[in-house]
Formats: sequence, C-alpha cells, structure tokens
Amino acid sequence: MNPSPETTAPSVPADPARGDCANCGTPLLGEHCYACGQPVKGLVRHFSSLMGDVFDSVFEWDSRTPRTLWPLLARPGYLSLEYFAGRRVRYVSPFRLFFFMAIVAFFVGRLVISFGDDNPVQLGGDSGIETARSIAEVERERDRALAEIADARTALETRGQATDSGAGSELGRRGAEAALRAGETAIRAQADERIAAFQAAQAQGGPPPVPRLHRISFGSGEWDPVTNPVTVPWLPGFANAWLNRQVGRAERNVQRLREEPDLLKDSLLGAVPSTLFVLLPLFALMLKLAYLFRRRLYMEHLIVALHSHAFVCLALLLVFLAMALERWLAPAGGAAAVVFDLFEAALWLWIPVYLLLMQKRVYRQGWIMTLAKYAVIGLCYSVLLALGAAFTTIASLVWM
Repeated sequence: MNPSPETTAPSVPADPARGDCANCGTPLLGEHCYACGQPVKGLVRHFSSLMGDVFDSVFEWDSRTPRTLWPLLARPGYLSLEYFAGRRVRYVSPFRLFFFMAIVAFFVGRLVISFGDDNPVQLGGDSGIETARSIAEVERERDRALAEIADARTALETRGQATDSGAGSELGRRGAEAALRAGETAIRAQADERIAAFQAAQAQGGPPPVPRLHRISFGSGEWDPVTNPVTVPWLPGFANAWLNRQVGRAERNVQRLREEPDLLKDSLLGAVPSTLFVLLPLFALMLKLAYLFRRRLYMEHLIVALHSHAFVCLALLLVFLAMALERWLAPAGGAAAVVFDLFEAALWLWIPVYLLLMQKRVYRQGWIMTLAKYAVIGLCYSVLLALGAAFTTIASLVWM
C-alpha cells in the first residue's frame, strides 16, 4: 500500500553549492555527509579558519563566552541553576569552561610569579664546602672558614687582654678557645671528606658527588642505590628498582632547585590543573553525600563542582593579571599599587563568600545547615587539596 501524499515525508533537496561528498559521492546536505559521516571541512584550508574551528570546538570561544564569564564571576550559582533549568546552549559548557579557565589561569601564573633573587628553596644549612662543585672550590671555602675562625680567635684574645683575668673570665675564654678548635677540626675533616669524594668520583669516571647537604635519608642512613636503597618488601624487584631511580632523580634535582627555584614553581603550577581534575569528582561526591536527601543526581553535583572550580580559576587569573599590571604600572609603589593590592585582596575575600552563596542558592537550605555543610565540606576538601599539593610537590621534584 502506497503512503498517501499527506503522510509522505518531504524530501530534502541537496544543496548544489555543497556538491558531493569527496569520500562516497553522496550529495551533501550539511556540514557532514549523512551517508559516511565525513566532515565537509578538512585540514587543507587557511590556517586562520582552522584556528577558529579549534577555539570554537575546544573553548567555545564565541558570543557565549562573555555571557558566561560575567555571571561566573559575579553571580554565585547562576550558571548551575540555568543549566539545571535547561538553558544550556547560550553558555559555555561547564567542563569546557573549567578546562579553559584552569589552563589559562595557571599558564598566566607561571609567567607572572617569579621568586627572583629570593630563593625559597632552602634545604638544610648553607655550607660552602658541602655545596662546592670542585676540589678548588672546596679548598677555597675551607680556607675562608678557617680564616674566619682565626679572626674570631684574635678577637677573643684581644677581649681577654682588655678584661680582668678572673677565674670566670678565664674559664669562658678556655671554653671559647675549645669551641674554636673543635670548629677548626670539623671544617678540616669536612673538607678532607669532600675532597676524597671528588677524587673517588674522578677515579671512577663518574659524575661529581651529590652534596651531602642534599642527600635523602631512609632508615638508618643516607640513601644509596647499592648500600642503602629504598626497599618495599611487598613490591616486586622491578618496582623497587623504579622507586630508587626516582629517588636518584629527586636527589639530583635538589641542587637544580637551589640554583633555579623557578623550576619548582613552574612544575607546581603546571601540575595544579591535573590535581584539580582528579579532585573534582571527589568534591562532587562530597556534595552528593552532604545533600543526600535532596534527590539530586551525581551529575548535578558535578556541574556545581565544575562551575565552582571554574570560578576559583577565574579569580586566580584576575589576581595574576592584577599582579602583572601592578609590576608594569606601579613598580615603585604609590597610590596605584595600593589600588591593585586592594583589588587583589577583594578577590581573595570574594572566593569563600562566593562559594558559600553558591551553595546556598543552588541547594536552597537554611543558613545554619548551609554554613555547617559548607564548613565540613571545606575542611575535608582542604585536607584533600593539601595531600594533592604534597603529592604534586614530590612528583614535581622527581619529574621536573
């Protein structure tokens, strides 16, 4: 039985301007071939057109961006509620928003933040003998330290001649002299040991010895891949060997950190987005448990987590930009620097207030319950964030 004209679906004519699919020859009706799925646009076209597609597909960088960024910064919970209400196409999707903000914020942070001459990487005391890189440097540092002790001995003798020679003063001078002699002996022994280490390394044709100041200790002594390696009994041999290789890398990197502290900063800021990606599902799970009786799907809590993390990244991005502008426009301080400092302080204060208001507006509970859950979730997440930061620090030290 032939269908009546009223029930027959109208055919869609092919667009002559599009031509046929280059892969299967089917007439094209849109941006993709409906027969084989091949897109009309390929990579062989103008680079500007290709980059436009990248920004649109990865970051959704179009008219939705300004409609998204302002409420993300200034209207807590608004984007999540709009998403739940089904008004999604006018805004950047939550995952892409967080991905874009995290990458951009910490990339700018790496460019803006610098330790400069203030090296925060201080591991142990600052011994010139232990950090010397050659026998000549060891001898120079030894002679400098011995000269300082000689100066201290001369000053002690001068003070002794200028004061009474009572029993108490004499006892004090003898104690100080004994301390100076002990220091002198320790410096000579330290220098001799360091020189012997250099000579042994040269005889074996190996690299210069790692400064003892930066040696990693496990168990009863300093780590050594042969005499005192890291050994986890329940791990197989290849896993323990891998662990010891990583310890060796970390030990070698410590000296690099003392010389170039920005390496650690770059590694940390580069690893933070990955850490946040790992913690995001856990944060959504904490929201799910805290609001278990609100009958919301886990994906709804994940949307809230994505928007809240995207906001934090946006706030950090603005802080980094303010820091850069302050260095550029107000390098000597003054009123402009005060304005930038106040702006940065306002952003730091706005972050916890924003997150509290967002939780209140999305889940619509009373202030007492909201504050209690906000405090518990904040404490638990802070602990997870601290553990993640510690792991990131260790990983950065090993794999930088």
